[in-house]
Amino acid sequence: MLGSGLLGRATLWLYCGLVFAFLVLPILVIVPLSFSAGAFLHFPLPGLSLRWYERLIEHEPWRRSLGNSLVVGAVATLLATVLGTLAAFGLARARFTGKSLLMALMLAPMIVPVIILAIGAYFFYQPLGLTSSLLGLAIAHAVLGAPFVLVTVSATLGALDPTLVRAAHGLGAPPWLAFRKVTLPIIAPGVVSGALFAFVTSFDEVVVALFLTGPAQRTLPRQMFEGIREEINPEILAAATILVALAVLLLVVAELLRRRSARLRGLAP
Repeated sequence: MLGSGLLGRATLWLYCGLVFAFLVLPILVIVPLSFSAGAFLHFPLPGLSLRWYERLIEHEPWRRSLGNSLVVGAVATLLATVLGTLAAFGLARARFTGKSLLMALMLAPMIVPVIILAIGAYFFYQPLGLTSSLLGLAIAHAVLGAPFVLVTVSATLGALDPTLVRAAHGLGAPPWLAFRKVTLPIIAPGVVSGALFAFVTSFDEVVVALFLTGPAQRTLPRQMFEGIREEINPEILAAATILVALAVLLLVVAELLRRRSARLRGLAP
């Protein structure tokens, strides 16, 4: 009986390891190729060099696209965080008919194919003059990122002990002070985690950017897409490596915030 249990666990670990390798190894291949000293993508590497990262910084279209992605990501994250947090508070406190339907509508951008949202945004923005503008792209990306904030903040609010807020009110704290002193410190990890996911969603998005941006508003993913169509070189892989490193960093930060939130709620030592 004990041997069958060990065999089952070993089989599970082996299966999980194979799935992990199948998903992650193709991504990790781009990292060494981005440091290649050659002008073509092949193994073994002819040598190691930072020339493609230097060109990424020196080449004006790539530098501009990176700046556009950072600006759009920052604005979209701010909008998504505010809207998602307010929506989470409203849905957590309100009791009304159709609440589940409203929640489903707010989460629709996570489910609806991005191409449909991109087409709809294009025809909606065109009369408003928001096409080929970073503001229009930031608003569209905020719509895509707000559901992530809504989910994470709602989960954190669900674990919040309401007696803490009632105790603050009982001690004479007005609602805004109780929120700032009691609620916000506890839900802050959820808010920041949602903001990180919103930023990654914006920074990595390409379909909406293809519809809503012109040559001067290209983001980094769109610049990579255009580069793949024209010429594949290690410069594209250098940009891809930066995106992978950013995603890994933000996931680590999100996990640290999750653990801090658990400690604050008394769910972990």
